[in-house]
Amino acid sequence: MIVQNREAMDQRAENIIGILLRTGVTISALVVLFGGILYLAHWWSAPTHYQTFRSEPGDLRYIPGIVRESIAFNPAGIIQLGLLLLIATPIARVAFSVWAFAEERDWLYVTVTLIVLGLLLFSLAGPHS
Repeated sequence: MIVQNREAMDQRAENIIGILLRTGVTISALVVLFGGILYLAHWWSAPTHYQTFRSEPGDLRYIPGIVRESIAFNPAGIIQLGLLLLIATPIARVAFSVWAFAEERDWLYVTVTLIVLGLLLFSLAGPHS
């Protein structure tokens, strides 16, 4: 009885993770596509200078700036938001895994997954040089 219940919980968690990953990637792709369309509509005829590399502005290198530029309908900000959503998708999967392991009362995996989640969040939002 316990084995069947655990297998059902595992299957349910796998299904939810699959839906989470597909949804995250799809939403991310749609946001990037929307931003790309806006970008092309705005900069369609601008000449391209391949001799000079220009990185993204400072506002588009951090989450608050990306959100601010996306709300202002800046095409580059919307594209960056889509990429940020793509990065956030596997992080959401790890966060869901913490919940799934806690529901199964598998405390070793909860601990390991929390460490992985902490490292992912630190690498995303931690101090950068």
